[in-house]
Amino acid sequence: MKKSLFCLFAVLTVSTQLLAQDPEFTQFYANPLYLNPAFAGTARCPRLVMNYRNQWPSLSGSFVTTSASYDQHVETIQGGLGLIVMNDRAAQSTLSTTTFSGIYSYQQPITRKFSIKAGFQATYFQKSLDWSKLTFGDMIDPRKGFIYETNDIPRGGNIKNVDFSAGILGFSDVFYGGFAVHHLNEPNESLIVGTSRLPMKFTAHAGALIPIQKKRRDAEANISPNVLYRRQGEFQQLNLGMYVNKGPIVAGVWFRGLLFGETYRDAFIATIGLQTDVVRFGYSYDVTISELTPATGGSHEVSLTIMFECRKKRTKFRTIACPSF
Repeated sequence: MKKSLFCLFAVLTVSTQLLAQDPEFTQFYANPLYLNPAFAGTARCPRLVMNYRNQWPSLSGSFVTTSASYDQHVETIQGGLGLIVMNDRAAQSTLSTTTFSGIYSYQQPITRKFSIKAGFQATYFQKSLDWSKLTFGDMIDPRKGFIYETNDIPRGGNIKNVDFSAGILGFSDVFYGGFAVHHLNEPNESLIVGTSRLPMKFTAHAGALIPIQKKRRDAEANISPNVLYRRQGEFQQLNLGMYVNKGPIVAGVWFRGLLFGETYRDAFIATIGLQTDVVRFGYSYDVTISELTPATGGSHEVSLTIMFECRKKRTKFRTIACPSF
């Protein structure tokens, strides 16, 4: 009836060591603090970012992830401060994770055109399991379906713990790149007896912003090729893509999968966005090309960024020129 719930039950009952993976965001530059804590304060002025993702909506146990973040540069501490709150719900909220993170980043100019920014993140998280939403084999009547009460003993509940991450970012007017390590302490997130360590996640990302048309009536055009590589436990992922923008309109195409080692294909991604000096809105759709297609229904993701005005002091501060989605 609900394959995802049976899979979850099988993992809980067969093994006491579960290696989890982090939620996925397609528009990773539209959720910069989640991508790399070094992004905190890179816009200088206050920035509010909200993200929503519905992954595999055609399945009964889809994944719905929401996040909200705020960051800005603070001159008195010579760095950026950021806050990010995220909630991830799997299998109709059977498994739910909520995180609260605080971030500090420090920027150091290396040359007139190149700067480095380093960030540190501390996170408090809570993971919970709603046992009442699980279904089991002894609840099934061959003719009437799920009508019985299970004899299985309820387990699980919730767990709370702390988590630490760090990242570094280097950028100039054209090129940018960064590296982040999340879950440095590999916190225990087991919901039952035993230990389930959240493995460290390594993320490397790089790209460029290349002008293809000089500013003409506020309709500057650029292309931005990008690459992202991520590894967490045994899981690896490679994102290759490009954004094109002309004036306020941004469009992008991406491939997500792995092209070396154990080659696999996950999704093709199309993104469309609108950006102004104050508001940035983006929508993306993941077309599943793995063995799960077409049953998943793809993935939908929406992002909204609001940029607030601030007094820009004469002190030189280089902002990073990278995509908004």
